[in-house]
Amino acid sequence: MTHPSQISDALVHDSEGGLPRLLEIMAQLRDPETGCPWDLVQTFATIAPYTIEEAYEVADAIERQAWAELQGELGDLLLQVVYHAQIGAEAGHFDFHSVTRGVADKMVARHPHVFGDESRDKSADQQTVDWERIKAAERAAKAETGVLDGVAPGLPALLRALKLQKRAARVGFDWPSTTEVLDKVVEEARELVEAKDSLTQDEVAEEMGDLLFVMANLARHLQVDPEAALRAANAKFIRRFASIEAALAKGGRRPEDSTLAEMDALWNAAKAAEKAAKG
Repeated sequence: MTHPSQISDALVHDSEGGLPRLLEIMAQLRDPETGCPWDLVQTFATIAPYTIEEAYEVADAIERQAWAELQGELGDLLLQVVYHAQIGAEAGHFDFHSVTRGVADKMVARHPHVFGDESRDKSADQQTVDWERIKAAERAAKAETGVLDGVAPGLPALLRALKLQKRAARVGFDWPSTTEVLDKVVEEARELVEAKDSLTQDEVAEEMGDLLFVMANLARHLQVDPEAALRAANAKFIRRFASIEAALAKGGRRPEDSTLAEMDALWNAAKAAEKAAKG
């Protein structure tokens, strides 16, 4: 007779074991007697930052079109789901199967034009409207009656600002055009500059928050993903600063050995070279 532990061990080492193999690996990592000491002390809260990080690494691989890396990053993100599901199962809250059942039920309910008797003869925009209508009904069933209810507080601040603004816009609370948003950007920036010497640090932070919130709104009106735009700006800054370091290194120097004027000139040279390369 084959012992259950032998079956489990065989599955762990079966390279074709698929999702059951991953679930078994996680169960063994969290086994109170034989598991990994590090894994055993983890909680929802301690794992959450890794979950966010892995999601961003997926987005980064897509942004760079690094398809070979994307496979691994998706695996890392899937591991996060498995990890949370295992902790949930141990606490009696839910398990991986209830997680997958829940999201599958949700997809079926939200796509009656695919899985039900509604017509598929609708545009993508109409489907977006219908999707939001169904989500609103789901929120109402959860007693989330406020327009902004259910926008997760744990989202990155810029992304949450965008989601809050989209929700408010659906009920008509929105600037009529980009012009008004730009005017508000100028107003908030002027207020911050004019008042920075007379405000407390907390008040300066509040004004800065107002400006960032309006900038997120401007991105929405321009149909730009602010998170993606900022990631691209970060990458561009890193690329151009690396050019400054490389140029200085040719003379045996580092940035701290240079002047701001010299580094600024090298920055402009890197910028010009990038524009020339784009044609």
